[in-house]
Amino acid sequence: MKESYWGYWLIMLGVFVVVIMMLISNITTQNTEDYYLIKEVTEAAMVDAVNYGYYREYGELKIDREKFIESFLRRFAENVSLNTYEISFYGIYEAPPKVSVKVASKTRSFIVAGDQTTFDIVNKVDAILELNAQ
Repeated sequence: MKESYWGYWLIMLGVFVVVIMMLISNITTQNTEDYYLIKEVTEAAMVDAVNYGYYREYGELKIDREKFIESFLRRFAENVSLNTYEISFYGIYEAPPKVSVKVASKTRSFIVAGDQTTFDIVNKVDAILELNAQ
C-alpha cells in the first residue's frame, strides 16, 4: 500500500510539472511573437512614412512623425491577439529617421497554489532607417 501512494505522488508531481511548463511556454512564445511583430511593423511603418518629396529635393531621408504613428498603430492592430497592449512612442526623429517604440502587454492572471500571478511583458525596439544608395 505504501508503494502505491508513492506512485500517486509521482504522477501528481508529473502533472504539476507539465502544467507549469505549459504556462511558461505560453508566456515565452507570446513574448517572442510580440517582439518580432513589433520589429516588422516598425520597419514597415517607417518605410510608409518616408517623405519622398523631401528626398527628391535634398537627397536625405526624412519620415513624417504623424504618418509613422498612424501606420504603426494600424498595422499593429491588424496583427495582434486579444491581449491588452500599452504602446508608447518616444524619441521619434524625422531626419535622420530614428524611432523608439515600447509595447507593454498585459497578460491574463494565473492562479498557482492559491496565489494570483500576472506577467506584464515589455518590449522596446529602437529602429534607424538607412539609405543604401551608391
